[in-house]
Formats: sequence, structure tokens, C-alpha cells
Amino acid sequence: MEEKLYPKSLINVEKKLTINNLVKRYDVVVYNSDGSILLMVECKAPEVTISQHTFDQIARYNLALNAEHLMVTNGKSHYFCKMDYEQECYHFLRELPNYTNK
Repeated sequence: MEEKLYPKSLINVEKKLTINNLVKRYDVVVYNSDGSILLMVECKAPEVTISQHTFDQIARYNLALNAEHLMVTNGKSHYFCKMDYEQECYHFLRELPNYTNK
């Protein structure tokens, strides 16, 4: 919030979502002011190694949410992606973008 200027009022933590009739839970979502989703974050414990399985998990969750950006972290390693819905892939970023009011 402090570094990237994400408004606290637009951050949602640990909510349920349904994917293919299965109830799942996302860790963190940051909304744009227009209600679209700017960022979805998947948090793992520090002892959990970030793997392709972790990215597959957040990608499945994103099928229901359509976030602009994804982040995966275990508190030690952090990975940031920008979604490319036209090419049906994501592109890794060095860091998350600053919040801009949409």
C-alpha cells in the first residue's frame, strides 16, 4: 500500500470464489476504482517452493476473476505477471505497477 500506492479500501482478502462448481479461496485481490480487478495475489508459506503448480493454481483462479496482474509469493520469493488475454498467456514483470486510478 505504501510503496505502490494501492488504496486500502480497494484491497480484499481471503474471499471465496467458485470455479467449475468447486469452492476455492483467493488470498488477496486489489480492485481498480471501476470495480475491475487490478491484481490477484497467491500467498504461500515461506517453506513452500514456488513452482509451475503454483502458477497453474493462480491461473485457474484467474479464469473466474480476469485480473490485469498476478502475483505469487512465499514471503521470500515474489513473482509478478501481466496478463495478455489476446495471446492467452502472462508476461513476467520485474515489479508490480504503481496504482493508477481508473
